[in-house]
Amino acid sequence: MKYLFTLLFCMAANVATSQTATWPTQPVKLIVSQSAGGSIDIAARLLAQKLSDALGKAVVIDNRAGANGMIAAEAVMRATDGHTFLMTSPSALTINQHVYKRVPYDTLKDFVPVTQTTSIAFLLVVPANAPHKTAADLVAAAKAKPGAIKFASAGIGNQSQLAAELLAGAGGVNMLHVPYKGEAPALTDLIGGQVDFIFGTMPALLPQIKAGKLKALMVGQPKRSPAVADVPTASEAGFPSVHVTGWTGIVAPAGTSPAVVKRLSEEIQKILALPDIRETLSAAGAEPVGSTPEQFGEFIRAEIVKWGLAVKRAGITPD
Repeated sequence: MKYLFTLLFCMAANVATSQTATWPTQPVKLIVSQSAGGSIDIAARLLAQKLSDALGKAVVIDNRAGANGMIAAEAVMRATDGHTFLMTSPSALTINQHVYKRVPYDTLKDFVPVTQTTSIAFLLVVPANAPHKTAADLVAAAKAKPGAIKFASAGIGNQSQLAAELLAGAGGVNMLHVPYKGEAPALTDLIGGQVDFIFGTMPALLPQIKAGKLKALMVGQPKRSPAVADVPTASEAGFPSVHVTGWTGIVAPAGTSPAVVKRLSEEIQKILALPDIRETLSAAGAEPVGSTPEQFGEFIRAEIVKWGLAVKRAGITPD
């Protein structure tokens, strides 16, 4: 019997080794739950070329924005080719189940964690010509005209909405939410003056700030960011409860070979450790992470609990 168990173990190990050695056998598809130009897309495209070199197969970016990441997530959940993965943000995996009555997938049952790719700073920004010089100015304007100040988000229940709702709650004001299908279209309207502000991700906002089209009033993290060293933190701006940090990560459909998940995770971890990748991401306001599947799984479970509490605090009811 002991010999049989040993034989079975060796056979399983050989199968896993074989799968790792032959995979990928076709181009790898990375479905991104955001339109081109958003923070997730920026990180995905930065990884794609080096990952393609490491795997010996093309890594194709497939942008599927909409429904707060659910369109992309559902597409990956249904993929059975062993070569399709999801790169997404907290919204799709840890927030949607708290803000929607019907979500077509179960994060913990339908996906396998691969790795957390980045941790992302959030910025409160307004058009460059806006009269508000500080976050307190913006809140004061909202208090003077309840419901008149409009904020954009990357979608209903998106982390950008929750961040703005936290600011409104901290300031005791009412603001009008205008949801978009991703950060890129939201920024277009913000720059055009159709909305008053967005609390969004730094990688998507920084180029517009540097171009002089937007100005940052606050960074939603405990410490100032080197990328915008002159911008105060939420605590410094007078809103210590409005700390919001985003992230990007990659998951695989449930049933994906553990050997494939392990290899993909290890290759991405190596890429994220490269000095040029770290420097590029840091300059854009994203801190490279690179976790193991087990570490990312624990992180996702903790995030589900955290955002559930945040949704309740913001008074958002499932739609």
